[in-house]
Amino acid sequence: MNCKNCEKSLPDLLLDPKAPSSVAALEHVAACPACKAHLDELKATFDLLDAWQAPDPSPYFNQKLAVRLREEQSAPSASWLERMRARLLFNTGRQFRPALIGALALVILVGGGTAADLSLLHSAGVKASATVNDLQILDKNEQAIQTMDQLLQDDNSGDDPSTPPTT
Repeated sequence: MNCKNCEKSLPDLLLDPKAPSSVAALEHVAACPACKAHLDELKATFDLLDAWQAPDPSPYFNQKLAVRLREEQSAPSASWLERMRARLLFNTGRQFRPALIGALALVILVGGGTAADLSLLHSAGVKASATVNDLQILDKNEQAIQTMDQLLQDDNSGDDPSTPPTT
């Protein structure tokens, strides 16, 4: 048995030393001085806890408690906002988890639906009017004509300069 496993079984060794699972831990403690020191520290802590006694409450504890209870009962009830604030400050949040999960699921669905709708618009393309389509075709033709003019100019510049370019 190694020291790590022995440290895990030391509390069981203190509470029930005759248990069958404690035999290997007892053998390891007998051979390992570090684990023996750790066991002695735990024994000292357990002895202190056994010797400790809870203090007696004051003789007027019950009367003071009754007065506080009457004060709380006679106090006006807290407003809705104060009760919600107290719940948020002093609660573990278990009551709000289902609502939070539902809200997050709604956000994911709306966000995902919006993203899918936008991607469909971009992939399908927005139908343009006939005028816009004609202008786009003319623009593409204009670009093609400019490219052809540049190619023709480049071809003519490589020819003999004495021959005039044909139009």
